[in-house]
Amino acid sequence: MSETRRKLTTIFCADVQDYTRLMGTDEEGTLASLKRCREAMGRLIESHGGRVINTWGDGLIADFPSVVEAVRAAVDTQNELAGFNARRPADGRMLFRIGINLGDVIVEGDDIYGDGVNIAARLQASAAAGGIVISSSVYDQVRNKVAVGFEFLGPLMVKNVDEGVPSYAVKIGDAKDETPPAQRSGSARPQPQPQPAAVIAADMAEASPAPRGRRLYGVLAVIAAVLIGINLLSWQGVFWARFPVLALAVVAALAWNRDQTLFNRKITSLAIVALGIAGINLFTWTGQFWAVWPMLGIAAVMGVRWSMRR
Repeated sequence: MSETRRKLTTIFCADVQDYTRLMGTDEEGTLASLKRCREAMGRLIESHGGRVINTWGDGLIADFPSVVEAVRAAVDTQNELAGFNARRPADGRMLFRIGINLGDVIVEGDDIYGDGVNIAARLQASAAAGGIVISSSVYDQVRNKVAVGFEFLGPLMVKNVDEGVPSYAVKIGDAKDETPPAQRSGSARPQPQPQPAAVIAADMAEASPAPRGRRLYGVLAVIAAVLIGINLLSWQGVFWARFPVLALAVVAALAWNRDQTLFNRKITSLAIVALGIAGINLFTWTGQFWAVWPMLGIAAVMGVRWSMRR
């Protein structure tokens, strides 16, 4: 028999809005989209230190040792899936609802059980399509650590829990009305109507890069241009600016990798380092491609990390 124990963890619960309708319209297409979305979600969960515990039907449960990383994974997931959905017809979009709770759970083998899981599932069911709802225990840990907004929704009534669970909607980007429907008792707060899911998805997909990222790329480009200009204006037969420009390019690539959600960040970082080493080899070419050896080692590490992914 597997060992049973308890632990405090962050539970991440997600499922698809209107999954039955989507299956009734196009079974094969819906299953293909679900597989693609789950792969993206699983990759993002792993990149934030989480672990996918179980999948069933259109649902998914994961847990995280870090509350902050769980919320970041949820935000990254909704942003990436919004881009995927923006290219699909309005009636064929696969919009996930995500609920996150911090609680003490029972661990048995690879599964977790208990009120902490039930609360996360109830939060997820109350989220708007394409939205995220978190419990107050999560909010207390992330309110000053994640660059998103929050809206208090009042207490959420959960089966087998005597008191309502205070909950918050996570405000992503410019989606001002991404608020779960008013399906709570014990709260006199008026509940704003949720923004249509198609509008939320389109807004997320069209969101521009963060101003901080644009400023960094601009500064690096200016520095590179100045170095090249100095080199050309003081030309003595050596293009020495190629080395600092290469370093600036690596810094820009690593900065991009920090914020991107398309690929596994750790594996992409290794690929960037490998390209930087190849650039140094080419810029100092003496007839020998010595960079092949460190690149081979990096490729081996990348392969091991990839093969160990769940």
